[in-house]
Amino acid sequence: MFISDLHHFLDLPEGTPGHAHRMAEHLCDIVRAATAGDAGTGWESALACRRRPANRRCPGRLIVLATEPAAPIRWWCNRCDDQGLISNWENSPFDLRRRRLTVVEAVHEVVISAQVAAALRELRLLDPDGERVVYRIRADVDGAILAATDDELDELIASVAAEANHEPNRPRRKRLDVAFHALTGAQTSRSR
Repeated sequence: MFISDLHHFLDLPEGTPGHAHRMAEHLCDIVRAATAGDAGTGWESALACRRRPANRRCPGRLIVLATEPAAPIRWWCNRCDDQGLISNWENSPFDLRRRRLTVVEAVHEVVISAQVAAALRELRLLDPDGERVVYRIRADVDGAILAATDDELDELIASVAAEANHEPNRPRRKRLDVAFHALTGAQTSRSR
């Protein structure tokens, strides 16, 4: 079991090995996913397991559980024995819990590929509401399920388009273009 204090992974100094930076990103993604979903409910996120048993990528997805702010976030892989606890996550920049009441709107579920879900997690310019939509994506047999209101989907599509239009890195731009087409295709089929 990997027991961690998120504060130890925030603001890592320059010269820190790449493995530590990747672990910090992984833990921050777990906090985002756990706080984007409902508190007190463990759910299977679209986050891939990072373990590589026998030098092969584990095909599992992470199940995340946040119960209350003072309690650690618990996570575990649905395939292998990788698991952990993350403490001191509350009020960090990665805490996506809602801070205000919101109006309940109809939520639509869109099936997307795991690659599209990963591309959405790479978005750099999302506000907390957009991050909440992205990190609330659940794993599914067919890939992943994005649950969003019409407004949330419109804002997510606009964010993907903006980043794709200004992305100099061709492979990343291609991933964002694929995500854009998947989301706009889902939006078009839903409006029919």
